[in-house]
Amino acid sequence: MIVPTRTLFEHAYGNYAVGAYNINNLEQTMGLFKGCIDSQAPFIIQISKGARAYTDKKMLEAIIRTADEIFPDALFAVHLDHGDEQTCYDCIASGFYSSVMIDASHDPFDENAAITKRVVDAAHAKGLSVEAELGMLGGVEEDIQVDEKNAMLTDPDEAYEFVKLSGCDSLACAIGTSHGAYKFAGSQGIHMERVAEIQKRLPKFPLVMHGSSSVPQDEVARINAAGGDLKGAKGVDVAQYLPAAKLGVCKVNIDTDGRLVWTRVHREFFRDKPSEFDLRPPGKIFIAEYAKFIESRNGYLGSAGQLAGAREHALKSGSPVLA
Repeated sequence: MIVPTRTLFEHAYGNYAVGAYNINNLEQTMGLFKGCIDSQAPFIIQISKGARAYTDKKMLEAIIRTADEIFPDALFAVHLDHGDEQTCYDCIASGFYSSVMIDASHDPFDENAAITKRVVDAAHAKGLSVEAELGMLGGVEEDIQVDEKNAMLTDPDEAYEFVKLSGCDSLACAIGTSHGAYKFAGSQGIHMERVAEIQKRLPKFPLVMHGSSSVPQDEVARINAAGGDLKGAKGVDVAQYLPAAKLGVCKVNIDTDGRLVWTRVHREFFRDKPSEFDLRPPGKIFIAEYAKFIESRNGYLGSAGQLAGAREHALKSGSPVLA
């Protein structure tokens, strides 16, 4: 059942974070749904510009609608991840999305706020919510690339002013994470004190953590043992997810980890079976492995076991069912 993103945030705020997982194909979708049903967790499906262009946006929408029929107990929102202004308008007009993210974080503050306000006006007219971003995360994800020296933590005072000017419904904050597999060196981690300061200025307002994959070291080691070359990859400590949720982080984006699971499964499969050419056996293994991974992450986020309560909240609040 597809519901508005804000409905999931209302239930989660201050208690747990909703996992926001990117999908690009059938196998990721099936693994995601299975993992969330197994862990009894509400979730957010994220579709990026790259995913929409990978085959066709209609293909992804059809896959999601079919998965919704296969897993009728699932409760989730559909979200555009890192959209530009025109892509946001396209998604708003489609009638399929629960929310959109406008990423104008690379623009000056005033321009970012103005662009976001235009998207907010269009989205609110259709009943959709808008996520914006303030500050810049370092790293690489699809067409996003920011050198670490240009990464900037979100200023709490600017966060308050930005929300007031733009009218956005949630805010992705730069709090020390970064995109891709190379997030931290040494003992670095999430700046919890910065999250707390932003929450003080924006009480009850949903915050979002981007670049929050954990980059499991066992996955990296197995990929490298099977012919990969990932050096120095290190991600977010999963023990920081729930403390961040207690400070108002309602949505945690996890994408890189899913790619690592996919890479590990396929590298090992074809290494061990070099004469194999059927794509389905490794696909089945990936679905099962990804479902286990999703289940584990929902446990760290605190969303595991929250499905019944989130569904009850959605029904009691009169939240519209989008599909």
